[in-house]
Amino acid sequence: MATTTTLKTISFVQQQPSLLVTSELEKAIEDCKKKVARIARDCRVKNRKFRDLEFDLEGDKNRCLWGVLTKRGDGFAPADVHRVTQIFDNPEFFVGGKPDSNDIVQGALGDCWFLSALATVSNAPELVKTFCVDRDEQVGIYGFIFFRDNSWETVVIDDLLFTRVPKWEELTKAEQELYHFDKNRYNTSARTGGKTLYFASSGSLGETWVPLIEKAYAKLHGNYSHLNGGYTCEAIEDLTGGVSSFLQTKDILDTGKFWSEELLRANKDRLFACSFNDLSNARNGLDKIRVQGLFGGHAYSVLRAVECKGKRFVVVRNPWGKTEWTGPWSDGSKEWTKEWLGVLDDLGHVFGDDGQFVMEYKDWLDCFSHIDRTILFDSSWIMSSQWLRVPCRPLPTAWSYGDVSFTFTLPAPTMAIIVLSRLDDRYFRDISDRSMWNLNFVLVKEGEKEPIAESVHAVFWSRSVDLEIELEAGKYFVYVRIDRQLDFYTEYEPTIDDWMLRKLSYIMTARAKSRSIASNFDRTHHSAHANFIPTQLDSLMDRDYKEYQKEQERKAKEEAEQKAKEAAETKAKKAETITTTTTTTVVQTVKKVKKPKPESETKAGGGAVKGNEAGVPSRNARLFNVPDHRYQQEQEWTLAANSGTDAPDPTKYTITRTDDDDLYLDSLEDNCDCEECMGRMAHPDHN
Repeated sequence: MATTTTLKTISFVQQQPSLLVTSELEKAIEDCKKKVARIARDCRVKNRKFRDLEFDLEGDKNRCLWGVLTKRGDGFAPADVHRVTQIFDNPEFFVGGKPDSNDIVQGALGDCWFLSALATVSNAPELVKTFCVDRDEQVGIYGFIFFRDNSWETVVIDDLLFTRVPKWEELTKAEQELYHFDKNRYNTSARTGGKTLYFASSGSLGETWVPLIEKAYAKLHGNYSHLNGGYTCEAIEDLTGGVSSFLQTKDILDTGKFWSEELLRANKDRLFACSFNDLSNARNGLDKIRVQGLFGGHAYSVLRAVECKGKRFVVVRNPWGKTEWTGPWSDGSKEWTKEWLGVLDDLGHVFGDDGQFVMEYKDWLDCFSHIDRTILFDSSWIMSSQWLRVPCRPLPTAWSYGDVSFTFTLPAPTMAIIVLSRLDDRYFRDISDRSMWNLNFVLVKEGEKEPIAESVHAVFWSRSVDLEIELEAGKYFVYVRIDRQLDFYTEYEPTIDDWMLRKLSYIMTARAKSRSIASNFDRTHHSAHANFIPTQLDSLMDRDYKEYQKEQERKAKEEAEQKAKEAAETKAKKAETITTTTTTTVVQTVKKVKKPKPESETKAGGGAVKGNEAGVPSRNARLFNVPDHRYQQEQEWTLAANSGTDAPDPTKYTITRTDDDDLYLDSLEDNCDCEECMGRMAHPDHN
């Protein structure tokens, strides 16, 4: 049986890093470009810049900033909203034509993990250009793609951004005096430039890609507050579609092998980030404890690993764009003698407080306790994925195998990566269940009675676990063990004000859409989640287009029949011999067609719904699990009247955390003969 601490290093021999190629990738890129082009064309016709109805920072500020369980005054206080053309005189998406890791500066949001991921993937500029799909900077529209759960998703945003500097009229007299009571001077000097941005910005003058992709990622997950806290490798997964894993430096068996087979392959077929835990100040009472300039609980990017003159160096970056390592080989340290200054070009490093610094490999291992690694895939790999809703036994219960398992068959020997993953619940974490999940699995080949390997464990409560292994042809069984703990920080039934029901509706819809990818998702009318699946515009257009095609085919058929009839009549007339007069008879055929009953007509209602010419059936709130506060209030007061209990507060809404015993898992579908199979697998196509 394989141990859980030995790291098996694998080389995928790619020349350039790339996105995970799935059947949806090219379609997502094409759809994104079409959407950007369509909106830009429409905006030009209307002589308007694009304003995103789905994520309007100015008109829908509260929903864009916070979730349902975040109070309005908590955390964020942006002063204003500006377009990039108001912030910069000459805005450019990529200054110099390509992204750079030094472009990234963290703002007021606790998303160092995401910005660290951006800095990491920026070492492969073409990779960034791929998921920054399209834009029309004049109109102010930008299109991106992200990998979420099992497919690529398109996110389109406008160019409105939060800023930190207030309007002139909001200043005190003393503040205005600093600018000699000159409003124009204040606006041109204080309210423009990247430093006025409230959230992330770029270190390059006039560059816009960093704050805009951060905004797109916030839209993907509902709002900015949902980006507080996370793992760098999970963000890299979302950006690239790769597979991430965690490693603790103390678990590395052979550090020399890790250097040669792992770190030296950074930015080729894998990406790295690093961190260490917060330090306790219980003894010294100090705030912001640093380890030679570095902060705990903070994500750093690994830009590259370089071997120079017999020494091994790791080039690292702080997403803050400042505050660097102060130990050996830090900027200006005594180690940088005249002899060693010559290797700065080889390291791709320059001195300066820009967040980038150099560490010797041994110091890097000593300082950082956690390594995030993401494997990237190209078109030579095949991904097979299936998601399942897995009911789990309520606590307390035995921690054991048997809740779920799956099988797969390989026709030939191959390198395989097997991944067991949970849904990305960041969007709807405010209403997700109270459980924190820990997953692991073992792999057994058919005909054998001993496991041949098991998933690598490094940290608890991560989103996924995986196994990298060379496999022979044959059938394999994956046995899963699920562990969980109830989060005591999570309120079981939090109460929100009814004015938040609109925001709650968006979040519940996002949860239902995510869970609907499970193959055993309940899509019946009475399913609590299914009723929050929105009707897609494409489905409506497709329905009407098919009706249009049918009508065109019917008309074409009638015209063809009419032409054939006329041709037959003409031929018959030519065959006749007429000596005196010719009589022409015009025959008009009137076809009576019974008017179809509109879809909106209902027997229970005694006729069609008035005013509904589109044929959309009327919808009764009682048929859907929609948080209609008026209907809910009516039912609760009726219940109170019948039971004699006190009536509930009609201005409050209680979030009931259902499915506490359910887990949504990504699963494999290859040659499976069990309805409870689960997992995800990617393997190269050698056939």
